[in-house]
Amino acid sequence: QVQLVESGGGLVQPGGSLRLSCAASGFTLDYYAIGWFRQAPGKEREGVSCISSSDGSTYYADSVKGRFTISRDNAKNTVYLQMNSLKPEDTAVYYCAAVGGERITTVQAMCETLPWDEYDYWGQGTQVTVSS
Repeated sequence: QVQLVESGGGLVQPGGSLRLSCAASGFTLDYYAIGWFRQAPGKEREGVSCISSSDGSTYYADSVKGRFTISRDNAKNTVYLQMNSLKPEDTAVYYCAAVGGERITTVQAMCETLPWDEYDYWGQGTQVTVSS
């Protein structure tokens, strides 16, 4: 079965950390650019961070820059999002999505403007709640 599965979400206090995982099955992530997105209730989906398939270039939204780190381990067919110094405004459902690397221009354009239906695969989401 071809799918992306997110894990690692949960409840954490402000200032805490979580590491999200996006694991692929049924296909290899090597040739795909991967993005992490989030959607809070009543808000539009936001591109949080993206990583290319080729040179490992990354993009971060201003709201998470300096706190979140995206990485990929192609041997494990998994992409990670390390989230530190979490804030209540980071509360959302987090999704990962994959698009063929040759189809993007830059990871910034991918994260900011690529329509959701242009992605080849996406996961079911994992809830992150930051609250005391």
